Amino acid sequence: MKNEFLKPGWRRVKFGDVVRLSKARSQDPLADGIECYVGLEHLEPGDLRIRSWGNVADGVTFTSVFQPGQVLFGKRRAYQRKVAVADFSGVCSGDIYVLETKDAQVLLPALVPFICQTDAFFDHAVGTSAGSLSPRTNWASLADFEFALPPQDEQESLVRLLRTATDAAQTQESSIKAAEGLLQSFKNEAIGNNAVGVAEDVLLGDILLGSPDSGCSAPPRDADTGYFVLGLAALSRHGYVTGDFKPVEPTRKMLSAKLSKGDLLISRSNTPDRVGYVGIFDDERDDVSFPDTMMRLRPRPAVIDPIYLEAVLQTTSAREFLMRIAAGTSASMKKINRANLLKMPIRLPSLDAQRAALEQLHRLRATVLLQRGRLVATRSLVTQISAAALAGWQRNV
Repeated sequence: MKNEFLKPGWRRVKFGDVVRLSKARSQDPLADGIECYVGLEHLEPGDLRIRSWGNVADGVTFTSVFQPGQVLFGKRRAYQRKVAVADFSGVCSGDIYVLETKDAQVLLPALVPFICQTDAFFDHAVGTSAGSLSPRTNWASLADFEFALPPQDEQESLVRLLRTATDAAQTQESSIKAAEGLLQSFKNEAIGNNAVGVAEDVLLGDILLGSPDSGCSAPPRDADTGYFVLGLAALSRHGYVTGDFKPVEPTRKMLSAKLSKGDLLISRSNTPDRVGYVGIFDDERDDVSFPDTMMRLRPRPAVIDPIYLEAVLQTTSAREFLMRIAAGTSASMKKINRANLLKMPIRLPSLDAQRAALEQLHRLRATVLLQRGRLVATRSLVTQISAAALAGWQRNV
């Protein structure tokens, strides 16, 4: 489309004409009084709020400084759609761009995150990314993105509209957090503390069919190989998350780590707050393996249900144990030793008691899943509203 089709007062601009990349740095964040750090793992797709972070005092190599009101954009694997607005100060990963407006009289700072959330912006970021292992876009490419800039008074109206839509999503997020809190409390009490009945004390190694299986990792391929390996994000605080597949060559070693529906996985190596995450692979496919950063646990079906064991390993006490045994000199990555993992204490009730607890657990999970589905729909609507509101075009009559 040409400029004459733009709404009155609107104009075409390049992203870099109105937005700049902050270059503020801190070589010693702790000495500079900075308390928090944010990595890509702390940004949730589609969520403009930063809901988790790390403590600088625990050790971090990040030097990029961000301030409240600035926009954080994940430049690595831009297809994950990670954009957030900071409401506190800190340092962030080098894989995150810190963005701010050049002139608030030209572009309102509050409008920047909504521009970054549009499909057009993400398509541009993904299309200009390079690299097979971890594709990244660069600032020069992002700065070249063109969009329709409304006049100042219309920007204020758009921000009010988009904030209203975002507030609706955040209300749903709060409901989900409450439901997840109830779900976690149930795991802690009914499963972790075994309120379902009599149980015996065992070690994790006692209820597994042998030592955990090792996975296999290989550099992702740009070409479609027809075979895949899971990424780290496939395991979350709440279990397995589908969709994080990376194409790899189906070598003999890779095929030896092929997954089947129902396999229970645990994160062997990850960031300090994510190491030990567990999940059950529930995709109906036979073209996916698990990486060497994960292990496959094979529960003994005669003594424990895999879903029950997954819930046990998700309890707060289990998480504390797993994070405690995770070791390593790196501040950003920790590893769990097999021998220590197998010594993990477990309260093991009868199979009948496990099934009774799982019936209640499934009902609670169904409620949470329903609410998450509604949130996905609302976020999609927010994205559509953003795209429509920022289109700037009108029909040529």
